[in-house]
Amino acid sequence: MAIKSINPATGKVYKTYTPLASEEIEARLKVGDAQYQQYRWTTFKERSDWLMAAADYLEAHADVLGRIMTQEMGKPIGAAIAEVKKSALVCRHYAENGADYLADERSDVGYVRYQPLGIILAVMPWNYPLWQVFRLAAPALMAGNVMLLKHASNVPKCALSIEQVFRKAGFPEGAFQTLLIGADQTAAVIADERVRGVSLTGSGPAGSQVAALAGQHLKKVVLELGGSDPFIVLPSADLEAAVETAVMARLQNNGQSCIAAKRFILVGNIADEFEARLVDKFNALTVGDPLQPETDIGPLATPSILRDIHKQVHDCLIAGAKALVGGNLEKLKAMLPPELELGNFYPPTILSHIPPGTPADQEEFFGPVALIFRVQDIDAAIELANSTSFGLGASGWTQDPTEQQRLISEIEAGAVFINSMVKSDPRLPFGGIKQSGIGRELGRHGILEFVNAKTVCLS
Repeated sequence: MAIKSINPATGKVYKTYTPLASEEIEARLKVGDAQYQQYRWTTFKERSDWLMAAADYLEAHADVLGRIMTQEMGKPIGAAIAEVKKSALVCRHYAENGADYLADERSDVGYVRYQPLGIILAVMPWNYPLWQVFRLAAPALMAGNVMLLKHASNVPKCALSIEQVFRKAGFPEGAFQTLLIGADQTAAVIADERVRGVSLTGSGPAGSQVAALAGQHLKKVVLELGGSDPFIVLPSADLEAAVETAVMARLQNNGQSCIAAKRFILVGNIADEFEARLVDKFNALTVGDPLQPETDIGPLATPSILRDIHKQVHDCLIAGAKALVGGNLEKLKAMLPPELELGNFYPPTILSHIPPGTPADQEEFFGPVALIFRVQDIDAAIELANSTSFGLGASGWTQDPTEQQRLISEIEAGAVFINSMVKSDPRLPFGGIKQSGIGRELGRHGILEFVNAKTVCLS
């Protein structure tokens, strides 16, 4: 099946690519394996210099790369440019800290030396086309591994642009290669004995398939599989700050973020005012062309994502939920200019009074939809927060130190942010528990995922 670059705001097809044939995949595997035998012995200084050059290139071309992202997956242009710059930041972080992260660890009985594994395959999603790749590639390359990228099929221009970044930065030929292949071709790459590790960010079903293949072939695997993050607001919270942050936390990347706040759990008498303020904020948002700087919400990335989120909202409404804002797809389409009528736009939506047994209980809502739940106390809030199969991030809002510590200790998640929104940072480990994945990216933990911790003892 052809791989197409399609503008989700207009439906325009920019370019169609033919997936690599099996012999072309084999050629790239040969190049990667041959390069690894040389690249693994390069110095930390050389790798650091190449990563710094990649960061320089990203920053110098942030506008161009940001525009490619916006045209391929629909994120607002300001957010796209910010993503390019964040990708530069993670390159600089590992360029500056990678050697220290991987330094020999000495003890009284011996020491541990960290060495690369070989070719690492990245199976990456479309929602953060550059950041998701660079947060894996920067530590993997700094550790002495080489990379193959199987990117989401709807962002081929982004995928090829990333390969160009590393080439322009001076990395040796074959140290990073993009494979334009379909999902049906990925299993063979994972099975290849020259591939020694796999990292996937994506859906739960995709993660299960990749984990099964990696296990069958004894490959190291890291999985980040999404979430249904709670945003808990307690009565002592700074309400203005909580509401302001809630809008960004839910609607970042048009609502298509694994760590977006999705379930707003309001405790006690703060609920009415929080809800009213959030409604006002959502009503003031501008939906439209993501290339225009005044646009707050652009299109969803694909028609299937639009269909999925609309069905989830519809099912909740049929069950008795109330739409305080949005939820009406036809009304939004009637308001869009003609050139955007074929776009994958969905209105910013707030659902409240959601009964049990709806998709809001266990499914991830990947779009601009906020789910509001009211509870009586912190015990009920924590119980509801932990009631899903996900465990990626959580945000808690309270000025009470005791309540803060309870949220930190009792919420089942890979990260808990108090009085701020969940976000990734190159200096801190990132990942989830339960159905949100296994392993960690970023920080020192991230660079240690794809290395051999070799024990050395000298008599």
